Amino acid sequence: MIRTPLRPLARILDARARGENPDAIENENRRIRHEQMRDQSRTRAESRLLVLGVFFFCAFAVVGARMGLLAVSEPTEPRAQAPGSIISNTRADIVDRNGSILATNFDTHALYAQPPQLIDPQGSVQKLVEIFPDLDGERLLKDFTGKRKFLWVKKKISAEQMQAVHDIGDPGLLFAPRDMRLYPNGELAAHIMGGASFGREGVRAAEVIGVAGVEKYFDDYLRNPANAGKPLELSLDLTVQAATERVLSGGMKLMNAKGATSILMDVHTGEVISVASLPAFNPNDRPRPAIEGDASDSPLFNRSVQGVYELGSTFKIFAAAQAMELGLVTANTLIDTAGPMRVGGHSIGEFRNKNYGTLTVSQIIEKSSNRGTARLALMIGKERQQEFLRSLGLFEKLSFEIIEASGSTPLLPARYTDLSAVTISYGHGISTTAMHLAAGYAAIANGGRVVKPTLVKQNAPQMGNRVMREDVASAARAMLRDVVIGDGGTASFAEVPGYFVGGKTGTADKPKPRGGYYKEKTIATFASMFPAHDPRYVLVVTLDEPVETSSGTPRRTAGWTAVPIAAEIVRRVAPLLGMRPAIEPAPLAGITLTSSN
Repeated sequence: MIRTPLRPLARILDARARGENPDAIENENRRIRHEQMRDQSRTRAESRLLVLGVFFFCAFAVVGARMGLLAVSEPTEPRAQAPGSIISNTRADIVDRNGSILATNFDTHALYAQPPQLIDPQGSVQKLVEIFPDLDGERLLKDFTGKRKFLWVKKKISAEQMQAVHDIGDPGLLFAPRDMRLYPNGELAAHIMGGASFGREGVRAAEVIGVAGVEKYFDDYLRNPANAGKPLELSLDLTVQAATERVLSGGMKLMNAKGATSILMDVHTGEVISVASLPAFNPNDRPRPAIEGDASDSPLFNRSVQGVYELGSTFKIFAAAQAMELGLVTANTLIDTAGPMRVGGHSIGEFRNKNYGTLTVSQIIEKSSNRGTARLALMIGKERQQEFLRSLGLFEKLSFEIIEASGSTPLLPARYTDLSAVTISYGHGISTTAMHLAAGYAAIANGGRVVKPTLVKQNAPQMGNRVMREDVASAARAMLRDVVIGDGGTASFAEVPGYFVGGKTGTADKPKPRGGYYKEKTIATFASMFPAHDPRYVLVVTLDEPVETSSGTPRRTAGWTAVPIAAEIVRRVAPLLGMRPAIEPAPLAGITLTSSN
C-alpha cells in the first residue's frame, strides 16, 4: 500500500495562503489512513477464517466418509502379522470327528543366501550339495558367483539339515523361520486333505495356503487368526479311514485294478465317515499335476468325486423305487422280461444273453434284469424319470466340501429320448460319481429323504425333501437285501454275518477317451447299506479296470470284484463304528399269542 503523507506540502502551503488551519489536513489524512489499515486487517482476517473453515470442512468430510464406509462394510477380524512383515502366518488345525489331528503346523526353516556376503562360495556349494543331494551344484555356484544379491536355496529344511548348514559357518548362508503344514498320517485321507504350500514369502515369514482338498475349500477359515484355537472338525473317523484304506488297497491289488474308491456315509446326517481314493499320495510331499495323458493315471485324481463314469446296474433300484412310488407296481407285480425287446430301433438285451421270462419287480432287482428295468422305465416315462433322478441330485454337480468336487458334473444325454430313459434305468447313458450314487442310496436307506454328503461334523440329522414314501423305501431295501441273500442274487459274497448287508452290483464297460467302449475294461461298483432292515450307513465301492483271475478265467463283474472288498470293509469297520453283530429280525409267521389265564 502506498502511504499518503499526513502533511502534504502543497496542501499545507495552499491552506496557509487561504488562512486555514493546516492541522485539519493532518487529522483528516490520519483518519483516512486508519480506516484503510482497519479494512486491510479485516480482509486478512476474513481470508484466514475462510481457509480454516475449508480445512475443517474437508477434515470432517473425510472422517464422515470413512465412518460411513466402515458402517456398511462387513466386520472382519484383523490378521496376525509377523513382526516387520505383512504376511499372515496363522493356520488352524484340522481334526477328525474324535479330535485326532489330521493337519497341523510345524515350526521349521527355509535356507537362503546373500552371495555378496559369502566368504567361500565354491566350498559352500560343495558342502550344500552333500547336505542336499537334489541341488544342482553348477547352477548354484553360478548364482553364488554372479550378480545376484539374494536367492532361496531350500524352502523347507529339517532341524538336522539346519544344523549341518550352520556348521558350514559361512555368513552368507542364512535361515528364515517358516510355519510348515504337517500331515502326521501321511497318505491317510490324502485326497481329502489335499495339501498346502507357501504363498507370499518373506525373510521373516511365509504365508501357508491350501492348494487342494479341504485345505483349499476352507482356506479362508483356516487362515483366519480368529480360528487359530478352533480346529476344523471333519466328519471323518481316522480309525475307520485307516481300516478302509488298508482293505481297499489290498483288494485293489488282489483284483488287479488300476484304481479304486470307497465311500462310507451316515444315511441320516450325510456325514462321510470315510472316503478313500487309490492310488494315493503323501500331502507332505505333494506331486506335481500331470500335464499330459489320462488324468485318472495321476495319484492326484480323486476317484470319489472326479471319477465320472457309467455305474451300471446300481441304478436299477431307482427305477423300481419310482415305479412303486407312482403306484404303477408293487414288489410282487409280474413283469414280462422275455425278449426280443426293441426301443428306438435298438435291441435291449440281458447279461450273457440270459432270458429270465416273467419276474416280479423284486426278482428283477435280484437277478439284475435289463429288460425288466427297461419296462419299468417305459411305464414311468422319460419326463417323470428325469424329475425323480434330479430330485435325488443325480443331475447336478456335488456341493461336497473339497475343491475337486467342482469336476463332478454328471454327463447326461444330449437328447433325452425313450431310449435314454431305458438305458439310464440300468445305469447306461448317464455318468455320475460314486459320491452321487452314495447320496442316492442314502435316500432309500433313511426312509425316503434326500441327504447331501458332507465332510463337516454334524450334531443332528440333516435330511432334506422327501422323494419317496417310507413304505416304498422299505420295499426297496428288502429288494437290495434279496440281492445278497436271494437265490441267484448277484452279490452273494456281500453277506457279513450279523450286519445284514443289502446292495446292488453294477458293471459297466469303460468308455474310451475319444468315444466308444473298451471290450475288456470295466468299472465295477457295489452300492450297499447296512443293516438292511434299519440302515445306518451306505457303503459304495468302485474299482477301475478290475480283473479277478483266481479260477484262471478272467472275471470282471462287480459280483466277483467289488463285492468281496465291500464285505471285508463292512467286517472291519462295523465294530469300529460301535455296531455289534445281531440277529436279523424276521416276521413272526405261524406264531399265535395266547393268554396264560
